Amino acid sequence: MDVRTGDAVPADAGRSAPMAVLIATCVSTLVVNANTSAVSILLPAISADTGTSLDTLQWAVTGYSLVGAAVIVTSGALGDVFGRRLVFLGGLALFIASCVLIALSDSGAGVIAGRAIQGAAGATILACGMSLLSVSTSGAGQVRAVTLWGGASAVGAAAGPLVGGVLVDGTGWQGLFWIDAGIALACVPVTLRGVTESRDPERSRSIDFAGTLLIAAVLAPALLALSEGAQWGWVSAGVLGCFAVALAAGVAFVVVERRVAAPLVDLRLLKDRVLIGATVGILLSAGVINGLMYLVSLYFQNPATLALSPFEAGLATLPATVGLIAVTPLVPRMVQRLGIGPVIAAGFAAATAGCVLLVFVQGDWRYAAFVLPLVLLAAGLGLVNGPASSASTSSVSADDVGAASGISNMARYIGAAAFTAAVATVNATVGESRRSEGDGAADALAAGLSAACLLLAVASGTGMLLSALAVRARRRRAGPGAYGSAAASHAHTVPVPVSPTSLDSERQ
Repeated sequence: MDVRTGDAVPADAGRSAPMAVLIATCVSTLVVNANTSAVSILLPAISADTGTSLDTLQWAVTGYSLVGAAVIVTSGALGDVFGRRLVFLGGLALFIASCVLIALSDSGAGVIAGRAIQGAAGATILACGMSLLSVSTSGAGQVRAVTLWGGASAVGAAAGPLVGGVLVDGTGWQGLFWIDAGIALACVPVTLRGVTESRDPERSRSIDFAGTLLIAAVLAPALLALSEGAQWGWVSAGVLGCFAVALAAGVAFVVVERRVAAPLVDLRLLKDRVLIGATVGILLSAGVINGLMYLVSLYFQNPATLALSPFEAGLATLPATVGLIAVTPLVPRMVQRLGIGPVIAAGFAAATAGCVLLVFVQGDWRYAAFVLPLVLLAAGLGLVNGPASSASTSSVSADDVGAASGISNMARYIGAAAFTAAVATVNATVGESRRSEGDGAADALAAGLSAACLLLAVASGTGMLLSALAVRARRRRAGPGAYGSAAASHAHTVPVPVSPTSLDSERQ
């Protein structure tokens, strides 16, 4: 078999991706993102069918992101060492198995377990799919491939809630997972027949499995404490014990990362001010958009508020996705003219405004009142993601781009998991408190949503202030990854080629 290394692609002006690579990576990415964005729409139907509370089913969302955060870097490393096509196929197989498990489940536990497996599968498909695109393209061909990949991600994110809503009404919530399994299965022969295997023989064969397990050991108890803290008591033995375990695992993670040959997180890079600022921006933007979409998907369908059907609720989330997609072509030009820092600040400002508007939500609000906040928030975070992703990779040397991208990818998953858990807890706690005080169901639900959106507004406002950390990058020209990164904000950080000139000017 012809095994191509990561350095084997000639440095010509425009090597285009083979059609099979484009089909396999773009279709699989579309399916993964559609599946991810649809799940919140499905939760009320899953809850009714399995008898599992929505508070418990929140783990179907956070568990996915938790596992994704732990394995996103490791799956890419496995592809580099054992073959990107091989590991990509493993991700497809795992995704198919998880879809079948979820579709056949008659309990919430089965759905949550399937989603956790799906988190590992999705992270593997995204990481190795991006690697397959990278090694098969160069120059203008790489720009086209990355843009198409990012577009597929955005289409999947946009279509997921709508398709999920249609299927709930027509076939039951299981229909989405059967269809996704079928599409992923169709990608397998395309990959086997048309995608050439590739490895990186220069990379250390050491895989940081200990770091992967320790990341999970940090996140799982921390998220459990966030989810159950209101019920257990924030100073209860259970909550304090969870945080103690997370802290101990965090200390152990730092010790391990200092000693392994190929660390999951290169701690040396955490001294880079621009990388840290950009990564925090990515974490906050992913957390805010995922937390809000979780909240509004449930709020729109609640019989006490808007009482939308699953299809109507999916349709109702489209303004957010449209806002995200609409700003994508504007991002590189804005960065060219204003610089990365000001664009990130403007994006967080718009997102903060959207969250603040939702803080004033009342139980008698109709859907039209939600449109402007959703558009502001999604468009604002669309402005953040591309520049932040570009800054996170172009602030380091060419040899460290992959490691910096891994840090950003992990941050995106962590943000989604942590913020979803946090806003779910705030929403449920405040809503229950207001109900116990005698408020009606609609007013109590609105109060819970308002409190959760206040948390998101604080987070987004913090991102606006921290964007000052990226001001040093104000003169950097937007790389090709900015297009794909902005479109793929629900998915994966696109590696951005680094030019020595840009780095030299940055250091001056």
